[in-house]
Amino acid sequence: MENFLQVFLVATSCAIVLNVIFKKFEIPTIIGYIVTGVVISSLYNFQNSTELSHIAEFGIVFLMFTIGLEFSFKHLLAMKQEVFLNGSLQVLICGLVCSFVALGILGLNEKISIIIGLSLALSSTAVVLKILNDNGDINEQYGRKALGILLFQDIAVIPLLLLVDIFSTENSDISQLLLTTFISVLLLLLLLYLIGKYLIDRVFRFVIKASSQEIFIATILFIVIGASFLAHYFGFSYSLGAFIAGALIAETRYKHKIEADLVPFRDLLLGLFFITVGMQINFEVVFQNWFLIGILVILISFIKFGVVYGLLILYTKKRIAFKTAFAISQIGEFALAIFSLLQGRELINLETAQILIVVSIITMILTPFILNNIKKIANVVEDKSNTELNPLSFSKPTIKDHIVIFGYGRLGQEVVQRIKNTGVPYLVLESDLNLVELGISRGENICFANAAQEETLKIANIEQCSVVVITVGNEAKLDMLYQSIANYPKPIQTIVLTSGNLEKILFSNANNFTHIIKAEQALARTLVQEALECRIQKSN
Repeated sequence: MENFLQVFLVATSCAIVLNVIFKKFEIPTIIGYIVTGVVISSLYNFQNSTELSHIAEFGIVFLMFTIGLEFSFKHLLAMKQEVFLNGSLQVLICGLVCSFVALGILGLNEKISIIIGLSLALSSTAVVLKILNDNGDINEQYGRKALGILLFQDIAVIPLLLLVDIFSTENSDISQLLLTTFISVLLLLLLLYLIGKYLIDRVFRFVIKASSQEIFIATILFIVIGASFLAHYFGFSYSLGAFIAGALIAETRYKHKIEADLVPFRDLLLGLFFITVGMQINFEVVFQNWFLIGILVILISFIKFGVVYGLLILYTKKRIAFKTAFAISQIGEFALAIFSLLQGRELINLETAQILIVVSIITMILTPFILNNIKKIANVVEDKSNTELNPLSFSKPTIKDHIVIFGYGRLGQEVVQRIKNTGVPYLVLESDLNLVELGISRGENICFANAAQEETLKIANIEQCSVVVITVGNEAKLDMLYQSIANYPKPIQTIVLTSGNLEKILFSNANNFTHIIKAEQALARTLVQEALECRIQKSN
């Protein structure tokens, strides 16, 4: 335990320093985490920490859960071409070609070459989706196609792990293994479906009545980890269970608040995952096989790019096919786990495992630079500066030039009613579930969310709204919310109602984009206007 804490402290301090330095040169934080892992591995002379790896694995779990929140099973079926057609063809064709590479270049036997070939066909969900979410490209057509293929790849991990079991177990009954897996899939889906349909909503309603943010977050963590453990119990990956749990909650009114609350945990654990990736590099093996590693990086990336581009160019624009192919041309984190598993079962030797791991890591390191410059790269191929935006219907709200209203109390309800009469699009954010239910019963465009969190502001598409109206009366909440909006990278036109001395206390440093309305003055104007109208009527 003491050694783990020491490693953890050194890793976090090193990651902070490196990422602060890298940020000045616009180098992605993922690279900082991987370099941190390399430093830790050098300092402590080992390739991994078991405790750290187990914690880091939940970075992928939370990522898959938040991805699941963007879906319902209805929407997953709506993406059947991206997920099931493109995904299956990509895995099978890439897997077959990469199997020949493993067979010919690495000199492995046929069975192991098939497993390694299919592993190399997998791309990095952690790297690609983090960057696509950060830069907003997840809402573009190429982001949708990349996401669909990545989702199928995560599902494909199940039969791939089954293959490892079949090839590593002597005299195994293959038909029995297949039957057991099929039954396990049915039981897992049935259990999670029943829990999602009959328990989730009741649990959240009960927890929210306690009005405790800590209990709410603890409940989310329990659901994520519980679903992951349930999937693992039935022999599947933790991340698959988390994804299914997210998809079950996707249709509930708690979706946006859960997503905003989970982001800090997800990003922290993803950082730990990338640290463990860097810790797996053995430089002695790298230096001895640097030429082979370089050849494999180029060859496998080219194969994956070519297969995806060839599939998509048949029915979509060249630019979209090009960007999608570049986005998923790397080798993924699940491949790292499978290579380590093969080595642990002595199906491949240490040197082969290290070569494959380093090749995978290099492609993952290159990916952020490619994705952050994907539009420039695509412009070289096709001279079009415009992007092919096609927002997903199940994604974050995509309304523009709308009014965002924070709070649905009495004042908020009156503001919403008057805005509705004008026909201007609007979105209400409210953290009180009773008020959210009231708004839903009235047909309002309202979301249950913690409005003081940056992720919630992104969900509300606040960058493209026309104005923000804050109707919150609580002084602490008003201050927290206003500071969150005022510190947003892009200036936001904001209207705030204040009373008493709140203007001096909370808004002494208000910018030119803040419009402060004093409650006493507004009320006085209304009273005087009504009084004058009464006087005129009496005179007449």
